[in-house]
Amino acid sequence: MPALALARPGRLKQGVTRGCFGKGMSLEEMAGHAARLGVTGFDLIGEDGWPVLKKHGLVPTMAPGAGTIKDALNRKENHARLEEAMRSNLRKAAANGVPNVITFSGNRAGMGDEEAIENCVAFLRRVKAEAEDRQVTICMEYLNSKVNHADYQFDNMRFGVEVCKRTASPRVKILYDIYHAQIMEGDIIRTIRDNIGWIGHFHTAGNPGRHEFDDTQEMNYRGIARAIADLGFTGWVSHEYSPLRNPLESLEAALKTCEV
Repeated sequence: MPALALARPGRLKQGVTRGCFGKGMSLEEMAGHAARLGVTGFDLIGEDGWPVLKKHGLVPTMAPGAGTIKDALNRKENHARLEEAMRSNLRKAAANGVPNVITFSGNRAGMGDEEAIENCVAFLRRVKAEAEDRQVTICMEYLNSKVNHADYQFDNMRFGVEVCKRTASPRVKILYDIYHAQIMEGDIIRTIRDNIGWIGHFHTAGNPGRHEFDDTQEMNYRGIARAIADLGFTGWVSHEYSPLRNPLESLEAALKTCEV
């Protein structure tokens, strides 16, 4: 019998991504280690991998929704195609106990933020009723355009908050990636406190470098985790870094750091 996930102590539910395990492990091995370490969620795994996660008692916490980082909701010409994909993925998520699906703004390619916000809202209004009916949250990810994703449009918190406000659905939220937000705007704890109602999910990684949490990087993740927990957040905080050292030792340390 595989080890089943037993949540770690603390107020936050913690998740992982494939990158936390370095290279060379199968999903089966990753899931087994995650469960043993007290992880309860596993992000960014497609439907083919959901049975493996469930065997280990893990929730597939963030599944594909629609669009790619470069080509997504900010272009009206994409909407019909993406709507079909989003509705299909919402149905699959609901049928398999997946709480969230991911989407993106897309790259600017010369488009102003106001036009892009309106286009994203127009798309999300088309699908929000299905997300609400199926109780699956659509999360648009905040990414940096300075280091990793040049020209990405949702690279400032105002953009995502405006999209959520205008869409006006409890099932449309922000995937607040702390690493990306630190690069673009910083002021992480204040931003989280001011906007927690619009945030559905968190990703973590150290900065600079997007590696594990240690004294070479500039963020105090224990303080950030405590701030999130103090706000009563009930979703997942999922780790999305690339380890430089032993992956399992680094993951144990990251989980411990966020055990508040």
